[in-house]
Amino acid sequence: MSVASSELPVVVIGAGPVGLAAAAHLAERDIEFLVLESGPSVAAAIDEWRHVKLFSPWRYDIDGAARRLLEKAGWEEPDLDVLPTGGDLIDAYLAPLAKTPQLNDRIRYNATVTAVTRVGFDRIRTAGRENAPFLVRLGDGAELQASAVIDAAGTWRRPNVLGGSGIPARGEAGLADQLAHALPDVLGRDRERFAGRRTAVVGAGHSAATTLLELGQLAEQVPGTEVLWVVRGTDQARTYGGGEADELPARGALGSRLKALVQSGRVELVSSFRIEAISRTADGRVELAAGERRVVADTVVNSTGFRPDHQMVGELRLDLDPILGATRALAPLIDPNQHSCGTVPPHGVDELTHPEPGYYAVGAKSYGRAPTFLLATGYEQARSVVAALAGDWDAARDVQLNLPETGVCSSNLAYGDSADEAAGGCCGPAPQAVEVTAGRGLATGISGGLLTVIDASPKAQASTQASTQSGCCG
Repeated sequence: MSVASSELPVVVIGAGPVGLAAAAHLAERDIEFLVLESGPSVAAAIDEWRHVKLFSPWRYDIDGAARRLLEKAGWEEPDLDVLPTGGDLIDAYLAPLAKTPQLNDRIRYNATVTAVTRVGFDRIRTAGRENAPFLVRLGDGAELQASAVIDAAGTWRRPNVLGGSGIPARGEAGLADQLAHALPDVLGRDRERFAGRRTAVVGAGHSAATTLLELGQLAEQVPGTEVLWVVRGTDQARTYGGGEADELPARGALGSRLKALVQSGRVELVSSFRIEAISRTADGRVELAAGERRVVADTVVNSTGFRPDHQMVGELRLDLDPILGATRALAPLIDPNQHSCGTVPPHGVDELTHPEPGYYAVGAKSYGRAPTFLLATGYEQARSVVAALAGDWDAARDVQLNLPETGVCSSNLAYGDSADEAAGGCCGPAPQAVEVTAGRGLATGISGGLLTVIDASPKAQASTQASTQSGCCG
């Protein structure tokens, strides 16, 4: 379908990195659009974790169309080899992008989308459906029509539950005031909540590790600060990584630091703990129960991951994988059992298409519950989808990705917390950019001292070690 000549705008849900990338591509193709952002400013979700440093350096964090719009406005590009924080991403990139002439008047803030459907059509009715405009309803009751919808709402507002069986633990809903969202600013804004208190961090991913290391630092500074790490599994090898033997020094350093905290006793590991019930103790603390076992803490940090909200598009015809909640075509390409962040094959409009013509979920939401999303992936999704909406199917299907290899998702941990550590350390320097020519279907990147060239088609993957850094990591 082509919406280039439609009088109705393309509605983009979310003014985060991928939503604004979609807007930039729409602007370049002279397609009318409107961005709806639920927060008071761009990237309101990222603003909640602005203290967190990304694993990906700037070169992977800037969309091509966005860069072109910014350069026309006199923007000064950041050092592409530096690792930005979430705050850097907003202040040095997304906020200036939103102020460019092409986007400035096309973003509506405090506009929460509550439902998307077709005008005059529920999910059952078929005849003439594809010709009906989309109807977008906002939280204040206002409604608007759209020629197409690009849903870049993300998943940050929909954390997974603490219950070990995929549903809320008994009593979980009633203790929201003592359950902290993932990635609290332990050493900054939220310090008083954790200093001198006992905190249980639930989860085994990068966000859990980030919080555990910050709590470990806080425990060194403030006596009485206690840290528990609660996980469902029995083996933390996946979280620790390969340490000094890890082919990715950044990932190895992350795991090594966390493992050292556990071995030193500064973080108490509670494994094989599937939370069944949560209750408040007589002294106002939180008690987690798994069978006969109990864990008590002042605050519980939920770092169990996120899931997309498909309820607001419940009257659209979606074809979702029953496991991940991504499209059926995309799910096997991003399955976290098979893929890490950097081994996801290139994909675009064809893999993102639903039976509902003109509706596309992009960015983190497109991945459902898979935690392997990278910004560069979302940017290519947005470019491909917009090209398709413009009727440029050659460009839409010429999907290419340049990704760093496994492990580069988001964390403060890989290169430590100081500028000196960021520049280099025991496990070698931070990743350096390398120019590699990649043909269609090739993803290239540099991770630690490993240059990786990946045939990113579903059929084949291979990596070649170009060089390694000498030192304590081998």
